Amino acid sequence: MNRIVERFEKLKREKQKGFVAYIGAGDPNLDATRQLALAFDRAGVDVLELGVPFSDPLADGVVNQLAAQRGLESGTTPQGVFEMVRKVRSESQIPIVLYVYFNLLHRRGVAEFINDAKAAGVDGLLVLDLPPEESDNYEQLMAAASLCNIYLIAPTTPETRIEIIAPRARGFIYYVSREGVTGMQSKVSDTIAEMTAKIRAHSELPIAVGFGISNPEQARAVAQNAEAVVVGSAIVNQIAEHGKSPELVPTVEKFVSELVTATKGC
Repeated sequence: MNRIVERFEKLKREKQKGFVAYIGAGDPNLDATRQLALAFDRAGVDVLELGVPFSDPLADGVVNQLAAQRGLESGTTPQGVFEMVRKVRSESQIPIVLYVYFNLLHRRGVAEFINDAKAAGVDGLLVLDLPPEESDNYEQLMAAASLCNIYLIAPTTPETRIEIIAPRARGFIYYVSREGVTGMQSKVSDTIAEMTAKIRAHSELPIAVGFGISNPEQARAVAQNAEAVVVGSAIVNQIAEHGKSPELVPTVEKFVSELVTATKGC
Protein backbone atom coordinates (compact mmCIF):
# COMPACT_ATOMS: atom_id res chain seq x y z
CA MET A 1 0.00 0.00 0.00
CA ASN A 2 1.11 3.57 -0.68
CA ARG A 3 2.77 5.02 2.44
CA ILE A 4 0.60 8.17 2.41
CA VAL A 5 -2.63 6.16 2.27
CA GLU A 6 -1.34 3.80 4.93
CA ARG A 7 -0.34 6.65 7.25
CA PHE A 8 -3.70 8.42 7.04
CA GLU A 9 -5.53 5.14 7.63
CA LYS A 10 -3.39 4.60 10.74
CA LEU A 11 -4.14 8.14 11.95
CA LYS A 12 -7.86 7.56 11.44
CA ARG A 13 -7.78 4.29 13.37
CA GLU A 14 -5.92 5.97 16.22
CA LYS A 15 -8.16 9.08 16.08
CA GLN A 16 -5.15 11.34 15.65
CA LYS A 17 -4.48 14.36 13.48
CA GLY A 18 -1.59 14.29 11.04
CA PHE A 19 1.32 16.70 10.64
CA VAL A 20 2.86 17.51 7.27
CA ALA A 21 6.22 19.31 7.17
CA TYR A 22 7.50 21.16 4.11
CA ILE A 23 11.14 22.01 3.45
CA GLY A 24 13.12 22.95 0.35
CA ALA A 25 15.26 20.07 -0.89
CA GLY A 26 18.95 20.99 -0.99
CA ASP A 27 18.59 23.87 1.49
CA PRO A 28 21.32 24.29 2.64
CA ASN A 29 22.45 21.05 0.93
CA LEU A 30 21.07 17.59 0.19
CA ASP A 31 22.84 15.87 3.07
CA ALA A 32 21.22 18.33 5.49
CA THR A 33 17.86 17.56 3.85
CA ARG A 34 18.47 13.84 4.41
CA GLN A 35 19.33 14.43 8.07
CA LEU A 36 16.27 16.65 8.54
CA ALA A 37 14.02 14.01 6.99
CA LEU A 38 15.26 11.44 9.51
CA ALA A 39 14.89 13.95 12.35
CA PHE A 40 11.31 14.72 11.30
CA ASP A 41 10.52 11.01 11.32
CA ARG A 42 11.81 10.82 14.90
CA ALA A 43 9.73 13.89 15.79
CA GLY A 44 6.51 12.24 14.60
CA VAL A 45 5.99 14.01 11.28
CA ASP A 46 3.47 12.03 9.23
CA VAL A 47 4.28 13.29 5.72
CA LEU A 48 7.36 15.12 4.45
CA GLU A 49 6.92 17.50 1.54
CA LEU A 50 10.12 18.27 -0.33
CA GLY A 51 10.18 21.32 -2.56
CA VAL A 52 12.20 20.53 -5.67
CA PRO A 53 14.20 23.71 -6.41
CA PHE A 54 12.92 25.67 -9.39
CA SER A 55 13.96 29.03 -10.79
CA ASP A 56 10.44 30.49 -11.00
CA PRO A 57 8.46 29.29 -7.93
CA LEU A 58 5.36 31.39 -8.63
CA ALA A 59 3.18 29.92 -5.85
CA ASP A 60 5.75 30.65 -3.15
CA GLY A 61 6.35 33.65 -0.94
CA VAL A 62 9.77 35.11 -0.28
CA VAL A 63 10.80 32.60 2.43
CA ASN A 64 10.31 29.59 0.15
CA GLN A 65 11.59 31.44 -2.92
CA LEU A 66 14.86 32.02 -1.10
CA ALA A 67 14.96 28.35 -0.06
CA ALA A 68 14.57 27.34 -3.72
CA GLN A 69 17.38 29.73 -4.62
CA ARG A 70 19.63 28.24 -1.95
CA GLY A 71 18.75 24.77 -3.22
CA LEU A 72 19.74 25.72 -6.76
CA GLU A 73 22.95 27.33 -5.49
CA SER A 74 23.85 24.11 -3.64
CA GLY A 75 23.63 22.28 -6.97
CA THR A 76 20.38 20.43 -6.27
CA THR A 77 18.68 18.85 -9.28
CA PRO A 78 15.67 16.53 -9.54
CA GLN A 79 18.07 13.61 -9.98
CA GLY A 80 19.91 14.68 -6.84
CA VAL A 81 16.62 14.79 -4.95
CA PHE A 82 15.79 11.25 -6.11
CA GLU A 83 19.19 10.00 -4.95
CA MET A 84 18.74 11.68 -1.56
CA VAL A 85 15.27 10.12 -1.13
CA ARG A 86 16.79 6.74 -1.91
CA LYS A 87 19.25 7.28 0.96
CA VAL A 88 16.43 8.26 3.32
CA ARG A 89 14.61 5.07 2.37
CA SER A 90 17.51 2.99 3.67
CA GLU A 91 16.70 4.31 7.16
CA SER A 92 13.11 5.54 7.18
CA GLN A 93 9.66 4.85 5.76
CA ILE A 94 8.32 8.38 6.33
CA PRO A 95 5.83 9.20 3.53
CA ILE A 96 7.41 11.65 1.06
CA VAL A 97 5.70 14.03 -1.36
CA LEU A 98 7.56 16.09 -3.94
CA TYR A 99 6.22 19.65 -4.21
CA VAL A 100 7.16 20.45 -7.78
CA TYR A 101 6.42 22.73 -10.73
CA PHE A 102 5.26 21.11 -13.94
CA ASN A 103 8.12 22.45 -16.04
CA LEU A 104 10.47 20.04 -14.23
CA LEU A 105 8.27 17.07 -15.18
CA HIS A 106 7.87 18.35 -18.75
CA ARG A 107 11.62 18.87 -19.15
CA ARG A 108 12.47 15.34 -17.99
CA GLY A 109 9.42 13.67 -19.52
CA VAL A 110 6.33 13.14 -17.38
CA ALA A 111 6.43 9.34 -17.46
CA GLU A 112 10.18 9.26 -16.78
CA PHE A 113 9.88 11.68 -13.85
CA ILE A 114 7.07 9.64 -12.30
CA ASN A 115 8.91 6.36 -12.75
CA ASP A 116 12.14 7.80 -11.32
CA ALA A 117 10.19 9.17 -8.34
CA LYS A 118 8.62 5.78 -7.72
CA ALA A 119 11.97 4.00 -7.98
CA ALA A 120 13.54 6.40 -5.48
CA GLY A 121 10.83 5.82 -2.88
CA VAL A 122 8.64 8.90 -3.35
CA ASP A 123 4.96 8.39 -2.46
CA GLY A 124 3.20 11.31 -4.13
CA LEU A 125 3.53 14.44 -6.23
CA LEU A 126 1.97 17.83 -5.67
CA VAL A 127 2.36 19.63 -8.99
CA LEU A 128 1.62 23.25 -8.15
CA ASP A 129 0.72 24.54 -11.58
CA LEU A 130 -1.01 21.53 -13.16
CA PRO A 131 -4.83 21.87 -13.21
CA PRO A 132 -6.69 18.55 -13.48
CA GLU A 133 -8.23 19.59 -16.81
CA GLU A 134 -4.77 19.92 -18.36
CA SER A 135 -3.20 16.85 -16.79
CA ASP A 136 -3.61 14.62 -19.88
CA ASN A 137 -2.34 11.17 -18.89
CA TYR A 138 -0.61 12.35 -15.68
CA GLU A 139 -3.24 10.78 -13.41
CA GLN A 140 -3.09 7.47 -15.27
CA LEU A 141 0.70 7.37 -15.06
CA MET A 142 0.55 8.18 -11.34
CA ALA A 143 -2.01 5.44 -10.72
CA ALA A 144 0.09 2.92 -12.64
CA ALA A 145 3.06 3.79 -10.41
CA SER A 146 0.88 3.63 -7.24
CA LEU A 147 1.74 7.26 -6.45
CA CYS A 148 -0.71 9.79 -5.01
CA ASN A 149 -1.56 12.77 -7.21
CA ILE A 150 -2.29 15.52 -4.70
CA TYR A 151 -4.31 18.55 -5.75
CA LEU A 152 -4.75 21.99 -4.25
CA ILE A 153 -8.05 23.65 -3.42
CA ALA A 154 -8.08 27.33 -2.46
CA PRO A 155 -10.52 29.69 -0.69
CA THR A 156 -11.39 31.12 -4.09
CA THR A 157 -12.17 27.73 -5.65
CA PRO A 158 -15.89 27.69 -6.53
CA GLU A 159 -17.90 24.60 -5.61
CA THR A 160 -18.27 23.68 -9.28
CA ARG A 161 -14.48 23.34 -9.44
CA ILE A 162 -14.28 21.50 -6.12
CA GLU A 163 -16.67 18.93 -7.66
CA ILE A 164 -14.10 18.36 -10.42
CA ILE A 165 -10.88 18.47 -8.39
CA ALA A 166 -11.74 16.59 -5.20
CA PRO A 167 -12.76 13.21 -6.73
CA ARG A 168 -9.58 13.16 -8.86
CA ALA A 169 -7.15 13.60 -5.97
CA ARG A 170 -5.43 10.69 -4.24
CA GLY A 171 -3.79 10.41 -0.82
CA PHE A 172 -5.08 13.67 0.59
CA ILE A 173 -6.41 17.03 -0.54
CA TYR A 174 -4.28 20.07 0.22
CA TYR A 175 -6.52 22.97 1.21
CA VAL A 176 -4.70 26.29 0.81
CA SER A 177 -6.25 28.28 3.65
CA ARG A 178 -5.27 31.71 2.30
CA GLU A 179 -5.28 33.51 -1.00
CA GLY A 180 -1.90 34.34 -2.49
CA VAL A 181 1.49 32.73 -1.96
CA THR A 182 3.08 30.72 0.85
CA GLY A 183 4.22 32.57 3.96
CA MET A 184 3.88 32.93 7.70
CA GLN A 185 0.81 34.74 9.06
CA SER A 186 -0.12 36.25 12.42
CA LYS A 187 -3.50 34.51 12.56
CA VAL A 188 -5.29 31.64 10.84
CA SER A 189 -8.11 32.07 8.34
CA ASP A 190 -11.65 32.16 9.70
CA THR A 191 -13.13 30.29 6.71
CA ILE A 192 -11.37 26.94 7.20
CA ALA A 193 -14.37 25.17 8.75
CA GLU A 194 -16.70 26.36 5.97
CA MET A 195 -14.37 25.35 3.15
CA THR A 196 -13.36 21.96 4.54
CA ALA A 197 -17.08 21.14 4.90
CA LYS A 198 -17.57 21.96 1.20
CA ILE A 199 -14.65 19.74 0.22
CA ARG A 200 -15.94 16.84 2.35
CA ALA A 201 -19.21 16.96 0.42
CA HIS A 202 -17.26 15.80 -2.65
CA SER A 203 -14.52 13.55 -1.26
CA GLU A 204 -13.79 11.22 1.65
CA LEU A 205 -10.05 11.89 1.39
CA PRO A 206 -8.24 13.43 4.36
CA ILE A 207 -7.87 17.20 4.13
CA ALA A 208 -4.52 18.77 4.99
CA VAL A 209 -4.68 22.51 5.64
CA GLY A 210 -1.66 24.73 5.05
CA PHE A 211 -0.35 28.18 4.03
CA GLY A 212 0.37 30.60 6.85
CA ILE A 213 0.49 28.30 9.89
CA SER A 214 3.44 29.46 11.96
CA ASN A 215 3.27 28.26 15.58
CA PRO A 216 1.82 25.53 17.84
CA GLU A 217 -1.25 27.59 18.76
CA GLN A 218 -2.19 28.07 15.11
CA ALA A 219 -1.51 24.40 14.35
CA ARG A 220 -3.79 23.37 17.21
CA ALA A 221 -6.57 25.68 15.99
CA VAL A 222 -6.39 24.50 12.38
CA ALA A 223 -6.36 20.82 13.39
CA GLN A 224 -9.90 21.22 14.76
CA ASN A 225 -11.24 21.31 11.19
CA ALA A 226 -8.72 19.18 9.28
CA GLU A 227 -7.26 15.68 9.21
CA ALA A 228 -3.77 17.17 8.96
CA VAL A 229 -1.90 20.43 9.37
CA VAL A 230 0.80 21.57 6.93
CA VAL A 231 3.63 23.86 8.05
CA GLY A 232 6.23 25.06 5.58
CA SER A 233 7.51 28.62 5.68
CA ALA A 234 7.94 28.67 9.47
CA ILE A 235 10.16 25.58 9.26
CA VAL A 236 12.02 26.88 6.20
CA ASN A 237 12.64 30.12 8.09
CA GLN A 238 14.31 28.12 10.88
CA ILE A 239 16.55 26.46 8.29
CA ALA A 240 17.42 29.87 6.84
CA GLU A 241 18.38 31.15 10.31
CA HIS A 242 20.40 28.10 11.37
CA GLY A 243 21.56 26.69 8.03
CA LYS A 244 25.24 27.31 8.72
CA SER A 245 25.11 26.12 12.33
CA PRO A 246 26.29 22.66 13.40
CA GLU A 247 23.12 22.63 15.52
CA LEU A 248 20.83 22.98 12.48
CA VAL A 249 19.22 19.54 12.71
CA PRO A 250 18.53 19.41 16.48
CA THR A 251 17.32 23.03 16.47
CA VAL A 252 14.83 22.47 13.65
CA GLU A 253 13.81 19.07 15.06
CA LYS A 254 12.89 20.75 18.37
CA PHE A 255 10.87 23.43 16.57
CA VAL A 256 8.99 20.80 14.56
CA SER A 257 8.43 18.56 17.60
CA GLU A 258 6.50 21.35 19.30
CA LEU A 259 4.26 21.75 16.23
CA VAL A 260 3.68 17.99 16.05
CA THR A 261 2.76 17.83 19.73
CA ALA A 262 0.27 20.68 19.36
CA THR A 263 -1.34 19.07 16.30
CA LYS A 264 -1.62 15.58 17.72
CA GLY A 265 -2.94 16.88 21.00
CA CYS A 266 -6.25 17.77 19.32
